Amino acid sequence: MASVKPVPVFDGHNDVLLKLRGAGGRPATRLFREGSDFHVDLPKARAGGFAGGFFAIFVPSPLDLAEMKAEMDKPEYDLPLPDPVPQEAALPVVMEMAALLMQLEAEGALRICRSVADIRAAMGAGEMAAVMHIEGAEAIDPEFHVLDVLYAAGLRSLGPVWSRPTIWGEGVPFRYPSTGDVGPGLTEDGKRLVRRCDAMGIMLDLSHLNEKGFWDVAEISEKPLIATHSNTYAFCPQARNLSDAQLDAVARSGGVVGLNFATGFLRRDGQMRAQMPLAVMLDHLDHMIGRMGEDHVALGSDFDGAVVPEEIGSVAGLPALIEAMRAHGYAEARIEKIAHGNWLRVLETTWGG
Repeated sequence: MASVKPVPVFDGHNDVLLKLRGAGGRPATRLFREGSDFHVDLPKARAGGFAGGFFAIFVPSPLDLAEMKAEMDKPEYDLPLPDPVPQEAALPVVMEMAALLMQLEAEGALRICRSVADIRAAMGAGEMAAVMHIEGAEAIDPEFHVLDVLYAAGLRSLGPVWSRPTIWGEGVPFRYPSTGDVGPGLTEDGKRLVRRCDAMGIMLDLSHLNEKGFWDVAEISEKPLIATHSNTYAFCPQARNLSDAQLDAVARSGGVVGLNFATGFLRRDGQMRAQMPLAVMLDHLDHMIGRMGEDHVALGSDFDGAVVPEEIGSVAGLPALIEAMRAHGYAEARIEKIAHGNWLRVLETTWGG
């Protein structure tokens, strides 16, 4: 009996470039091509129908990740926002990670996509489609010189903040229980950045921005509101998750929310543990579809940046989630929208084609 071809998944967020940097940088691209213990690599992608997505460029803070995970296993936690990263420290890291993405393209591992036509062409050719994304815009100067250069290199998506302050605004802490209504909104520079990204056709990602910043973007931006990897506060009261009012605003704008696979933002207890049934992910999807409609819900895994459900494990496990959607009663047309169609639609609007 012939095997069923997996439903193609275009994903809102992964951190595999950070993993490659930590594994040695340029020499480590072999791991991506040939196989690794990462969530995302070529062999696993082929097995799981991972067609591509947003590849994050992220400047890490000097955090003790083991200590962070231990905190997020407690019934309540409140990790303070890390210190800001100066632009002169962030820029070399961003250049290094952008160069890693370019090297992967040069080696034939993926295609950097600057338009929806590029994404469709890559998917049609069986190539991994990669959108260059920045998570936390510390490397960008107020005059936008770096932004212009990165755009020429392929940057098409940008999150003004990670969960730490920048000159553009302030992110949400890893705090449970908590809403995202913490700290001030966008700075005046942040408002300028929103307008500049709108004009250039760079997608703005609201996933780590606090609630006041979210509403600032909603007021200023003329483009759809997008949170690449966020979940619903109604099922997990974590500061990173979106309130019903925010979900409603995303839908009104024609935007999209990508379901984050990070278990600490899915589980009702807010704990970052892999032991979690896929039914919890379906609870979040049901709620988001109920509030926003099926045209505004996508996937934003956070692969290689978070603990994901053990039933998925990596991109090779994506068919388990697709099959869970089927068993839950989702029609094939809805599954196709969530898996990739809604991302392509919203990017056509945001990028202009």
